[in-house]
Amino acid sequence: MAAAHTASDSHGQFAGLLARLCVMLAAAQLVALPLLWFSNDWIIGREGVAIPTDFINVWTAGRIALTGHAADAYDWAIQKQLEVVTLGRDFEGYYAWHYPPPFLFVAAALAMLPYVPAYMAWPVVSFIPFAIVMRAIVGRPFGWALAAGIPVVLANAMVGQNGFLTAALIGATLVLLPTRPVLAGICLGLLSYKPQYGLLFPLVLVAALQWRVIMAAAATVLVMAVISLGVFGLDAWTAFLRWLPVASSTFLDNGGALIWGKMQSVYAATRYLGGSDQIGWALQTTAGVITAIALMILWRGRAPYTIKAAGLAVGILLATPYIFLYDLMVLAVAIAFLVRAGLQTGFHRFELPLLGAAGALLLLFWLVTAPVGLIATLLVAVVVARRAWRVYVPVTERAVPSKLAASI
Repeated sequence: MAAAHTASDSHGQFAGLLARLCVMLAAAQLVALPLLWFSNDWIIGREGVAIPTDFINVWTAGRIALTGHAADAYDWAIQKQLEVVTLGRDFEGYYAWHYPPPFLFVAAALAMLPYVPAYMAWPVVSFIPFAIVMRAIVGRPFGWALAAGIPVVLANAMVGQNGFLTAALIGATLVLLPTRPVLAGICLGLLSYKPQYGLLFPLVLVAALQWRVIMAAAATVLVMAVISLGVFGLDAWTAFLRWLPVASSTFLDNGGALIWGKMQSVYAATRYLGGSDQIGWALQTTAGVITAIALMILWRGRAPYTIKAAGLAVGILLATPYIFLYDLMVLAVAIAFLVRAGLQTGFHRFELPLLGAAGALLLLFWLVTAPVGLIATLLVAVVVARRAWRVYVPVTERAVPSKLAASI
């Protein structure tokens, strides 16, 4: 009894420490952007001209769409020429637009504002639904701190990426699926602007017999395609399909101007370690197949829904070869579902340390610029797998109630 009491105390102390770290990271990231702005390290550089980042392709594509020539947004030469004019400087490589035409509605809405205000507004506007979804998943106010404390928040905001929106849509789909299947399907359909993140959903939805979700998602995709076709024209879709293989070849097969260490997939890690393109694709394909099979088994089984949802969020990241640090906002969704599971039934041994290590690896990226995000994803996958395994294989270890539940 004394030993169990000691284990419970130490576990609770670690949980309390993890909660405080989330709050501290949230506060640090909240103040980081203003500090970067005033030090001329965000949006506007020390030379007085804008810093080239991913957001420039979004805003420029939106500007092009507003002129009525949406197809030109997919032409790398036209895009770069306008980006250089906007930034007031030239830069190496390309910030190319490769999203499906429906996402031009978001780009055009942002382009209605001047570049700098639009850049500042986008992280705030897209973070709000993400934070709301995280709060809904965790089921406690701690969800706000967890949303703001994930170390990827700053990276996403700095480059003006859409990681918040992607994570919000995936999280909303999963949190609504058990009770609001039509709304869940609509959220999933809206995610089609990043189709590589929706590949596993049909498999698990079929395995779980969620036909209403599938139909709602398909209808949403169809409606968006038709509306975008009417607004932006057939030329935009033709240009998107024509330039898509160019983007894939540049970013993956040839690497383009990218450093493999910036990408966080199995394929990228293989290339980072010196593996060939063929080996990279072989390992990525293997990882994708294993992940898909595991998820279908998980979703057909009797594991708690929180574990199924966490598994799918992790699996999305493991199955795609094209993933950057800001895309790991999706990992926050998996962690949120695991936190909810722990608050409901107690945290098992090593679960909180593994989740803490995953967060630490995301922070480590800033120092090493390596695929450490893949390792973080695998650590979270281990927690999911152990939770799922316990459903079928009885173990003597008992979950320990945590001070985290009392503190949040």
